[in-house]
Amino acid sequence: MTTQVIHNSDLNRYEIWLEGEKVGHADYTRMPGEMHFVHTEVDPAHQGKNLAGILMQESIDNVRANNMGKIVPVCSYVVMWMQRHPGTHDLLLNPIDDAVAAMKARKAGHFGG
Repeated sequence: MTTQVIHNSDLNRYEIWLEGEKVGHADYTRMPGEMHFVHTEVDPAHQGKNLAGILMQESIDNVRANNMGKIVPVCSYVVMWMQRHPGTHDLLLNPIDDAVAAMKARKAGHFGG
């Protein structure tokens, strides 16, 4: 299985390609000094191959290598992936527990205020 992760800055996302076919992506929005990962998806035909995990690892490695700012995980997959990978926590704008709490509040329909 040959994968490649590409940073498509024109579309504000990282894409994962499998054998020359785009099979998933992680979308982000930018703020000064911040990257907000807002959506991650993998083609259902290719789920179960750890492609989302590969996509996140390589995306975060790219953010780190290029000093692209702090990460704000909004997408539930990104939150859970970063929670399981403490070596990425230095890139977080806020503590991972804040991201987990915000994700749970969104799922429960409570948005603060």
